[in-house]
Amino acid sequence: MNYEAARRQMLSQQIRTWDVLDERVLDTLRETPREAFVPETERDLAFADTEIPLPHGQCMMSPKVEARLLQELAIEPTDTALEIGTGSGYLTACLGRLAESVLTLEIFADLSEAAGQKLHRHGIQNVELRDEDAMRVSLDARFDVIAITASLPVLSERFVRLLNPEGRLFVVVGRPPVMEAVLVRKHTDGSRTEKSLFETMLTPMINADEPEAFVL
Repeated sequence: MNYEAARRQMLSQQIRTWDVLDERVLDTLRETPREAFVPETERDLAFADTEIPLPHGQCMMSPKVEARLLQELAIEPTDTALEIGTGSGYLTACLGRLAESVLTLEIFADLSEAAGQKLHRHGIQNVELRDEDAMRVSLDARFDVIAITASLPVLSERFVRLLNPEGRLFVVVGRPPVMEAVLVRKHTDGSRTEKSLFETMLTPMINADEPEAFVL
């Protein structure tokens, strides 16, 4: 398979047509070898417009969703980033190229270990990997950007609280068959705004908070 040709086709036919025009994001996608993070059995699908299965029932997001996530977060070189769900490590690598530092949490230790090896192999050195359940871990730090790579039935306040003032959070909220990507921005006065971006589907987060049942 000609990976470079497939990468160019992905950028022109999937990414740009989804209104991803930020040159830093496009350069990051161009320079980060997606094929190196895809499981070997799925490598022919590395640049396809589809989710790619990972162990434990997890998935890599489709390239266009990853690209929109990176663009919507508007990551600056001085930003600190938190990723919930390391998965294959590909999005982690992209975040590492765009941000000053990245903390990434993964509930499955084998996924975290494999991702760490790939990140090291490709020279991504500003990432800290932790084997943690994001719904139970306690973090003292605050972050400029947060990327959540699994869906939540409802937006969890635990993640909003981790944002710095003017911080941005990307999350997919809802249940099948209706989910939407949302950008949350926390303002300096503590208030926040939420912007609906697009409809998509993501694997649900393990141990996610459930909405309270409606009782008559």
